[in-house]
Amino acid sequence: MSAEVAAPATIEVADAIFCTHFKEVCTDCSFDGREDNDAFYGFDPTDRDPIDCPPATLNKDGVYQCKKHGSTECKQCYGWKKQITRARTAAKKAGKSRN
Repeated sequence: MSAEVAAPATIEVADAIFCTHFKEVCTDCSFDGREDNDAFYGFDPTDRDPIDCPPATLNKDGVYQCKKHGSTECKQCYGWKKQITRARTAAKKAGKSRN
């Protein structure tokens, strides 16, 4: 019998994918969601720093909302495309980009 490696459990917060520890890259559960999140926002994959998910809670509908503002679509906390763009720019300046 071959041992199957289970995929890490993920959560979706305002269209971005994170592990259950709210990390885009997590060594504890061997998860890296950067490629999926880049693709969702129309970017090619690149070696960039992970985006940060601010503290979030589930609302009564089972959707994550930011703790700070209580919003499921908070532009201040969940501006993923802007965060990814900044991380990609920093990676390019640091010479980490694959493109």
